[in-house]
Amino acid sequence: KGPFAAAAGRAKRPRGGGRQLEAGMRGILITCNMNERKCVGEAYSLLGEYGDLLYGPEQFSDHEERLSGSDREEDEDDVEAALKKEVGQIRASTEQKLRRFQSVESGANNVVFIRTRGIEPENLVHHILKDMHTTKKKKSRVILRMLPISGTCKAFMEDMKKYTETFFEPWFKAPNKGTFQIVYKARNNSHMSREEVIKELAGVVGSLNPENKVDLSNPQYTVVVEIIKTVCCLSVVRDYVLFRKYNLQEVVKSSKEDTQQNPSSLTQEQNSEVVKPETEEEEKSSAEVKQEDR
Repeated sequence: KGPFAAAAGRAKRPRGGGRQLEAGMRGILITCNMNERKCVGEAYSLLGEYGDLLYGPEQFSDHEERLSGSDREEDEDDVEAALKKEVGQIRASTEQKLRRFQSVESGANNVVFIRTRGIEPENLVHHILKDMHTTKKKKSRVILRMLPISGTCKAFMEDMKKYTETFFEPWFKAPNKGTFQIVYKARNNSHMSREEVIKELAGVVGSLNPENKVDLSNPQYTVVVEIIKTVCCLSVVRDYVLFRKYNLQEVVKSSKEDTQQNPSSLTQEQNSEVVKPETEEEEKSSAEVKQEDR
C-alpha cells in the first residue's frame, strides 16, 4: 500500500498543473463527496485490493524493487548509500505513469480520474460492483459513482462520431447486437448539445447493426458518455440498473431496495436520468453519505 498512500498524498494538485485527462487515455472516472484527496486514497485502496485479486500483485520496475529489497538495509548507516537511496526514491516517484493505477487531473470539481495500465477498466469495475452488490459490504465513504472509461476522444461531434464507429464494434457490430440506452453528462462544457450527442451516437449504434434496439427499462448495455471540458469519456457497461448507476453507496443497500425486489422504482430512477442532469442524483447521494457519517 506504500505507493498508493504516497500517491494519494500528492493527489491534491493546483488546477492546471501535473498530469491532465486527455484524449487517448483509459481509466476510471469517480465522483466524490466534496473530498478529492480522500477519494483518491479510497480509490487506490479499493482498486488495489480488487486489482491484485483479478490480475495478481502489481509488478514494479527493477529499480523500485532494488530500493525495497533487504539487501539495501545493511547499508543504511553508510552516508553514500543513503544518499543514493534517496535519489533513487525520487526517480521512482517519476515512474508513477508506469504503474497500474495513477490519478490525473480530471478538469472538474468532485471528479477524480484514475488512469489504468494493463487492465480492462470495465471488467474491474463490474467485478467490484458485483461483489459489493452481493456482500452488501460498504467499502467507501466519499466515493459516490465509479464509472469505467474504456476510451477517450476529443469532445467534438465529428471526432466522437468517427471514434465511436470503431469503439462500439465489440458490442454492436453485426453479428453482435443488443438493447441499449445512452446516458450523458457534461461538465465544464457548453458547446455540446445533449440531444444531438445522444441522437448521433444512437445512429452510430444503429448503423453497426439495425437489430440494435433502444431499451430504457432494462437494456443489456448502457453507453456512458461523460464529457469534461474538451475530452469525451466513453464506456459500454452491463448491469447499469442492477448496480444502481454504478453508485457504490446505493449498491450496498438492503435487498428490499434491490432491483429484483423493487424493479419499478429503479426503472423510474433510470428513466429519469435520460431527462434530468445527474448532478441532482449526486447531490442526493452526497446528502445520504453525510447523514450516514454522523
